[in-house]
Amino acid sequence: MGRKSARGKFGIYLPEDLAKDLEKCMSSLSIKSKSALIREALKLFIVEHRWKAAEEAVGIIGLIYNHEVKGADESLTEIQHEYLEMILSTLHIHLSREKCMLAIAVKGSTESMMELIGKLASVKGVEIVKPLLLAAK
Repeated sequence: MGRKSARGKFGIYLPEDLAKDLEKCMSSLSIKSKSALIREALKLFIVEHRWKAAEEAVGIIGLIYNHEVKGADESLTEIQHEYLEMILSTLHIHLSREKCMLAIAVKGSTESMMELIGKLASVKGVEIVKPLLLAAK
């Protein structure tokens, strides 16, 4: 006899501006069911954050920084050298004369990854650090 999956029904409150944005998004994607949309959004949220509870993760750490800020390039390179055992590859992209993007491919312990993300984010000139990581196990 198969086991029935647990289901729950609950309501949520959305501020008016968020509700309007949700309606626009649903319309542009031809999604008719708010329940289906919320389920998909929750799945994506869980996948995006599951790595934090895992022992190991794999993925990309993306960051945008202003390379004209004195010492930014050198600091970012030095930090990467501290984590050579987990950095698989790095892609440097010139976005404009001032802005650069790094895409750092990583695999390793989530504890070390969180340290790396914190150090990268603390560099003067770094505007955003966005991990795209998945649980490795």
